Amino acid sequence: MLVKVVLIEIICLQSPVGYFLFAVLGCLAMDAASMSSQRRPFSVKLWPPSKKTRLMLVERIMKNLTSESIFTNKYGRLSQEEAEETAKRIEDEAFATASQHYEKEPDGDGGSAVQLYAKECSKLVVEVLKEGPKRKEVTLPVENGVDATRETLFDISKGQRAFIEAEEAEELLKPLKDLTNAYTKICFSNRSFGLGAARVAEPILLSLKDKLKEVDLSDFIAGRPEAEALEVMNIFSAALEGSVLKSLNLSNNALGEKGVRAFGSLLKSQSQLEELYLMNDGISEEAARAVSELIPSTEKLKVLHFHNNMTGNEGALPIAEVVKRSPLLEDFRCSSTRIGSDGGIALAEALGNCVHLRKLDLRDNMFGVEGGVALSKALSKHSDLTEVYLSYLNLEDEGGIAIANVFKETAPSLEVLELAGNDITAEAASSLAACVASKESLAKLNLSENELKDEGTICVAKALEEGHDKLEEVDFNTNSIRRAGARFLAQIVVQKPGFKLLNINGNFISEEGVDEVNNIFKKCPEMLASLDENDPDGGDEDDEEERENGDDGDELESKLKNLDVGEED
Repeated sequence: MLVKVVLIEIICLQSPVGYFLFAVLGCLAMDAASMSSQRRPFSVKLWPPSKKTRLMLVERIMKNLTSESIFTNKYGRLSQEEAEETAKRIEDEAFATASQHYEKEPDGDGGSAVQLYAKECSKLVVEVLKEGPKRKEVTLPVENGVDATRETLFDISKGQRAFIEAEEAEELLKPLKDLTNAYTKICFSNRSFGLGAARVAEPILLSLKDKLKEVDLSDFIAGRPEAEALEVMNIFSAALEGSVLKSLNLSNNALGEKGVRAFGSLLKSQSQLEELYLMNDGISEEAARAVSELIPSTEKLKVLHFHNNMTGNEGALPIAEVVKRSPLLEDFRCSSTRIGSDGGIALAEALGNCVHLRKLDLRDNMFGVEGGVALSKALSKHSDLTEVYLSYLNLEDEGGIAIANVFKETAPSLEVLELAGNDITAEAASSLAACVASKESLAKLNLSENELKDEGTICVAKALEEGHDKLEEVDFNTNSIRRAGARFLAQIVVQKPGFKLLNINGNFISEEGVDEVNNIFKKCPEMLASLDENDPDGGDEDDEEERENGDDGDELESKLKNLDVGEED
């Protein structure tokens, strides 16, 4: 009987799915071997497999659905959640089919049932792989008194980043030609369209544009010569002109001014946009002016993402105009755009009109003190803010204090506060502490790469001592912190019920201090980030003098424990 299994394995290895069948039969062979060690040889049956073997098979199916292969590269990999659910369904169906077959030959050894079980599993796995990941289904609004859950997203972005030409486009976009389809969202990202593919897509988009609500054309011309890329953009723009979109994503296309203007007819026709994404598009001052010119109405805009462009101070002015015309804006990202003080002030003034902001990300610009102070004045009435990312803006103490003082009085539901890399010292600590103390919903606090030292660290940590049960992450890396500050901060955060991670790497914590911190987290070491960049011998001359005259800051820690963090500077 085991010889029979081996023969089946050899035959299966000659087929396209031989490897998978070999794995299936390998599990069953182990099952049979286990049974033969417990019974007489002539009573061994290959069917049904044990529960353990069936679970092993489910695991192998999951691996096939999520691992790289010719199928997943072409059609996309399933998510872990979808793969787990699908693998169980495949095994159940194959087991049921094989069991029905076995019932018709109850006197047999189960060999043919085993073979059928393996083949059914293989067949179903290949079918699922060819279908690719399921597109999300949503419940559409009630129409004519009937609720309908229908497929609304058409997405070709899965799998490898690759060129797409006319022949493949014909096959890939075929579902969009079905007049009964309910697609309102399309995602063509991660596939580079040539002219041939664009001309195939053109009539399809024309037929769909009256019902499309969300269009994602991010990264859809990669690697194409400029002339071809611009013509492709013109084709898509003309085809979609007049559609009433809620969301448009043109990110990662190296647009520049020419690219922005190539999408001019589409942009000009949009008056209902709620989300616009123009990230990593090489948008300079001229391109920014084109954006402001070509989008006549942003009155309904709620999300504007403008990350990683080369906008600069002058380019910030037209972007500020777009923001000023967007009173309903809730999520604004303008990070890594080379904006200096003047541009920062213009943006800050424009944001003053956006009182519904919930998320603000201005990281990695050069606002400076004046930009920071202007921003603090503009955000004084923004009570809905939940996430604020203001790292690497060169705020210094004056800008940091201005921001902290404003947030002490507003944004009561703030969950994320990032002020890393702003040259903030202990001089600003009491204002930061007062701000933090007022934020009971705070989940993430990032003050890394500043100069808070022990004094500032303990002052802010004191503000976290009471309440703050939602706190999850605290980052004070690279702040010239020594033993006292590290120990005090660790003692505070480790007690929070949902805490996940403390980062105090890159500081000047003594070896004794490191041992103390590790001991504080001995029951939950995964909550403490690595300390491999800590320098126990680092620090300036004042630090050395303090270490010689005291116990590495113990006296400082004792004094600051009684600090009233509610005091104003």
